[in-house]
Amino acid sequence: MNRQPPQARQPAAAATLLKLFLPSTLGILIFFVPIEIASKRTIPLDHLVTGARALLGEASGLYALTLIVAGATYPLIRGYWNRNLTERIFTGLKFAGIAAAVMALTGWGPGFLHEPDMLPFLFDKLVIPVGLIVPIGAIFLALLISYGLLELIGVLVQPVMRPIWRTPGRSAIDAVASFVGSYSIGLLITNQVYQAGQYSAREAAIIATGFSTVSATFMIIVAKTLNLMDIWNLYFWLTLLITFVVTAVTVRLPPLSRMDDSAEDGEPETVPGKRLSTAWRIGLDVAEKAPSLHRSVALNFKEGLVMAISILPSIMSVGLLGLLVAKYTPLFEWLGWLFYPFVAVWGVADAAALAQASAAGLAEMFLPALLMAEAEFAARFAAGVVSVSAVLFFSASIPCILSTSIPLSVGRMLVVWFIRVALSLLLAVPTGYLVQTLAG
Repeated sequence: MNRQPPQARQPAAAATLLKLFLPSTLGILIFFVPIEIASKRTIPLDHLVTGARALLGEASGLYALTLIVAGATYPLIRGYWNRNLTERIFTGLKFAGIAAAVMALTGWGPGFLHEPDMLPFLFDKLVIPVGLIVPIGAIFLALLISYGLLELIGVLVQPVMRPIWRTPGRSAIDAVASFVGSYSIGLLITNQVYQAGQYSAREAAIIATGFSTVSATFMIIVAKTLNLMDIWNLYFWLTLLITFVVTAVTVRLPPLSRMDDSAEDGEPETVPGKRLSTAWRIGLDVAEKAPSLHRSVALNFKEGLVMAISILPSIMSVGLLGLLVAKYTPLFEWLGWLFYPFVAVWGVADAAALAQASAAGLAEMFLPALLMAEAEFAARFAAGVVSVSAVLFFSASIPCILSTSIPLSVGRMLVVWFIRVALSLLLAVPTGYLVQTLAG
């Protein structure tokens, strides 16, 4: 008899359990459990980024400039810079980002660009931190998304996807991947599933405009800018909740509600067996087949670096343009009045400023945070939520969606953006007051 004794099979099962739980637990600790170091209490990832910047010292600016130059030349090297009009426009904006970064580092250029709330603020408070946190965060993001936790959660929340968000069960993984990963990861998954005929046009559009928001690492920058790191967990989870509540409403309104809802290869909405046991089994299967830790970290670091160089040049150029438009033209002031009623109803002292900053988020998602950094708590909290829950902005997510096969025009996205910002403000301001009360 060559039967393997039971104890000989046990180590493999134990190893798989460790592979599921250890990286996922460490990832949760890195992103969500504040610790105190040098009299500063914040999440470990924030401590790591602060330490990295301290080590770089004055070289942190040169590091950011290097990433911006790499990001501007990357489309030329890969040969897709002239693939369509959108790519050509953004390639030009990325080279403008190099010029803006050089001016920020050298002090060269018109004096009005070097006022404290212009280039110095943009480069020091946004570009350098993003250049550090995206690659470093990507390393630890591998722990959250590569070892089965994502799929396990996805299966557990499948039953609520269709009734609440009118998307199939498989989109649960899509939604979670977008929120803890990035909109680029989410859009990549969405486009592939849509092209395979497993999402209808409406389902793909809902996921692209409702779930494909910026990642947890970007949210840390927003929270730091708005001085919200003391309530990081409240900010993160309440922003997630508001984002998904807003999505549940927008899917029932035009233009999303009127899009084609037929799919070639729909998904059965039932999961075989008991859901908890199925989720457990799938999580273990993913953990068992997952690559080694060093391979997963290396792959995620590479993707994080590519993402950093892709977004930093346009953040520099579009962000500067947005700040200039906000300060020297009435455009966002006019646009902001459309949102004023949704803020003023709560009696916020900075109502007009918050409405106008929220409108500025259409250009670049960080602008509401940059413009409201000195406001009262409820307004700062609301600006932080809107930065994320609006989902759509011209410096990155809108061009990314346009480059997919999902049938969303700029006009449709603008309507969805308006609805999302209005609803987000309506929910975020009272939530900010509630958090202020709870936080003492």
